[in-house]
Amino acid sequence: MDLDDLRTYLGKDLEAVQALMLSSLGSDIDILNKANDRIFSHSGKQLRPMLTLLCARACSMGHVTRDTVSFAAASELLHNATLLHDDVADGGKVRRGAPTVFALLGGRPSVLLGDYWLVKAMERILGADNDVVSVIKLFSKTLSDLAEGELFQLQKADSGDTDENDYLRIIFCKTGSLFRASAVSGAISVSAGKEKAGTIAEYADSIGYAFQIKDDIFDYEGGASSIGKPVGQDLMERKITIPLLGAFRNAGAEKERQVRSMVRNLDSHPEYKEQILGFVKEYRGIEYAAKRLDDFVDTAIMRLNSLPDGPDKDWLVRLAIFVGERNK
Repeated sequence: MDLDDLRTYLGKDLEAVQALMLSSLGSDIDILNKANDRIFSHSGKQLRPMLTLLCARACSMGHVTRDTVSFAAASELLHNATLLHDDVADGGKVRRGAPTVFALLGGRPSVLLGDYWLVKAMERILGADNDVVSVIKLFSKTLSDLAEGELFQLQKADSGDTDENDYLRIIFCKTGSLFRASAVSGAISVSAGKEKAGTIAEYADSIGYAFQIKDDIFDYEGGASSIGKPVGQDLMERKITIPLLGAFRNAGAEKERQVRSMVRNLDSHPEYKEQILGFVKEYRGIEYAAKRLDDFVDTAIMRLNSLPDGPDKDWLVRLAIFVGERNK
């Protein structure tokens, strides 16, 4: 699937989301407008607002509301707010193949700009016509999850004892939670009811897991050509992700103990990086990660069985497959 095909399918609905985002961010402060323009000129896939629109349409036989557009805009505004903050926390200089706001202007403007986008996301939700409280709770939970996920990951980087349950908790908090909020808010926007909203939540959770697993595979084999950062960057931050966990499963306890020690000491021994990358390759960690990714994609598609058939449901299936097969 080509995302441009999905953008064309969503047509005026997606155009309305983009227009609302632009109008929400307007200011008479020049530095703010220039920074906003830069972010828009290097916008990402916009999966989250497209997910909001598709889920609303799939739950209502193609119908969207003013609230659908507002929640879709909020999901992308919030997503970009978190990226602006993440770049400061991680010292990120490049994102989407271009210098970050942090790299160009420094930490203080990047944090303030992130705050601005976050507030604008909340304003879009508060301006909705129906069920504002439910959606505010949904997005508030996402913000709580994001903070907890980051802090838990830092804790695990120090201890070096991340297991697969820890890993899944981290990636749900950091990635899956916003996928869920984006999708479920779409269902809420068309008054889909609890059963359909629950189905949508389960679907979104699965593609959220799949999306992050794919990114973590890129860290071992993709490199700058895939996601704009060098191979092993997450590893150098002592993040134990699914390819490494898969290699541990295949290597045995003694080898796992040795490699975990190397990961904990990467700060003082950066030369360990190539050895660990080689370990993951030798013990087929990427293959294990790819299998887990496929499992989540299959689960996402299965969750859609209870929704009525139609083109929007078909696009949700295609979107799940895209998440698993994308190359960037």
